[in-house]
Amino acid sequence: MADTQEIVSVLTESRVFPPPAEFSQRAHIRSMQDYQRLWDEAEKDPQKYWGDRAREELFWKEPFQTVLDWKPPHARWFVEGKTNLAYNCLDRHLPKLKDKPAILFEGEPGDRRAITYGELSQQVNRLANGLKSLGVKKGDRVGIYLPMVPEAAVAMLACARLGAVHSVVFGGFSAEALQERMKDAGVKVLLTADGGWRKGAVVPLMKNVEAALTHATGIEKVVVLTRTGDGKLPEGPKFLAWDALVKGQPDTCEPEWVESEHPLFILYTSGSTGKPKGVLHTTAGYAMNASLTTRWVFDLREDDVYWCTADVGWVTGHSYVVYGPLMNGVTTVLYEGAPTQPGPDRFWDIIERYKVSILYTAPTAIRAFMRLGDGPVKQHDLSSLRLLGSVGEPINPEAWMWYRDVIGGGRCPVVDTWWQTETGSIMISPLPGATPTKPGSATFPLPGIHAEILDRDGKRVPRGQGGLLFVTKPWPSMLRSVYGDPERYANTYFSELPGMYFTGDGARTDADGYVWLMGRVDDVVNVAGHRLGTAEVESALVAHAKVAEAAVVGRPDDLKGTALVAFVTLKQGNAPSDALKKELAAHVAKEIGAIARPDEIRFAEGLPKTRSGKIMRRLLRDVAAGNHSTQDTTTLEDLNVLAALRQNDE
Repeated sequence: MADTQEIVSVLTESRVFPPPAEFSQRAHIRSMQDYQRLWDEAEKDPQKYWGDRAREELFWKEPFQTVLDWKPPHARWFVEGKTNLAYNCLDRHLPKLKDKPAILFEGEPGDRRAITYGELSQQVNRLANGLKSLGVKKGDRVGIYLPMVPEAAVAMLACARLGAVHSVVFGGFSAEALQERMKDAGVKVLLTADGGWRKGAVVPLMKNVEAALTHATGIEKVVVLTRTGDGKLPEGPKFLAWDALVKGQPDTCEPEWVESEHPLFILYTSGSTGKPKGVLHTTAGYAMNASLTTRWVFDLREDDVYWCTADVGWVTGHSYVVYGPLMNGVTTVLYEGAPTQPGPDRFWDIIERYKVSILYTAPTAIRAFMRLGDGPVKQHDLSSLRLLGSVGEPINPEAWMWYRDVIGGGRCPVVDTWWQTETGSIMISPLPGATPTKPGSATFPLPGIHAEILDRDGKRVPRGQGGLLFVTKPWPSMLRSVYGDPERYANTYFSELPGMYFTGDGARTDADGYVWLMGRVDDVVNVAGHRLGTAEVESALVAHAKVAEAAVVGRPDDLKGTALVAFVTLKQGNAPSDALKKELAAHVAKEIGAIARPDEIRFAEGLPKTRSGKIMRRLLRDVAAGNHSTQDTTTLEDLNVLAALRQNDE
């Protein structure tokens, strides 16, 4: 936990962009007065507010009687109600949307499929019946280890239809990471593929599965989808071809009507220490929030072609690739591969071809595209875009402006969203028809979400001062536990201030009440008695015309306590030099003050990132301190990046 000193805020940003009038006229929420009315409604009677939202968003086979049963830190939402998430994503839409595309898929090699709601329903039902034939029933855990192909969504929905609990493992994870997660979840059946495509090469999923199975996992059956044709189906009774499983299965399957608190999925997040945490989400509260936030934050319309670029292996893929869009009956785009494969314009080519109207991607991707320059973007017509979204970590103002001006042509609102695997859905975000936006700020909590910035004694910190971000009241899509470890759940999330969820993030509000995320509290450094959020120093560095990306960490220093070390990746066409180091250090001092001037700047071709694009600062801290890291690197995208940094350090 942070010490008693507040986090010093050093970033200033004064630009404000009101929603375009034409956008607001057609929006679901059209003004800050509308936002305030909803906020007041939720504040006045939260039980009624959330109950009304749940009845509006979901089909209920049996109505709920109790909106919230809250015994901190344990919540039960919409108690006694019964529903089914696959039914809410598919069946209720079929009378009107049977022939509408549900999924537009593009594989990295260029293969394409359009799957209608009717076809998706049939595929889900056939797989659900196939899983039944393998003995899968309500409450059983099913592992999903697939590339970003439509069958990944089919697998999730088939599990939801049966009341089975899915645990998706990102297709880029190693055999070791897969084995650990499958064993912890007690997985009965694993759905996988022979491989997937990434950066022009085959990801050897089946080989990883075979390696994982050399350890005790408890897996009874492995169902293998043919995606790349890379290798034969392993021999033995444990392995079964996907096509053989679904062949001849009926294309109807009665949904299992489950209690609102029935487990829906387990999704593992890695911590800096200890084994990964299996975040447990249940059915109704999660589904309601995912549906509502997808429609409000992205201002969904029936004719939208919506593309969230996340993989289904992450919570963003669960909530905003599969469940949220399908509950709203829109068309969702799935792309299998790397953003720059085979060329730097792959994303923009996809947007032009499918006439994508909403793009939701990560700041890491945006900065990578900035580094490539405007040329690849200008090769394509992006006029179909009407809204841009950002997710994953705080977006620095420079990247926000480039995203708005170059990708959005200056006409598209930008929604910078804050949320976590544990929150299940977006918590702090602009509403694009209502909220005036500031580059780099997630703006305001959504109606009904009590996100507050407090000190360690639970007192609100003054505006302009950094503190700790808590969610002080329960919300429907909150995690229910750490799977198999309720004590870890309570200690990790609710031990700092009783009854309040600790996000682990630092934040501040400005004079107008806008929320600014300052990065993980773990990434706050103590420099000469001042606690600085490294995200703000990084933002100042990226504001320099020659910098594409930066990560700032602390290393022990005898004089200051902690020295700031900046790892900097330059835009193409710029060469590292000692003169540039001095220029960048002076730039930071000028932008935000001498206290934030980096003590050391190291140029790097790349930064160590997770496969979802988050910079792994804990590994950089080891590099900066000259330590050989013993930390978990199973989520690292490219081990060569870390090796290169260490080599530069020697």
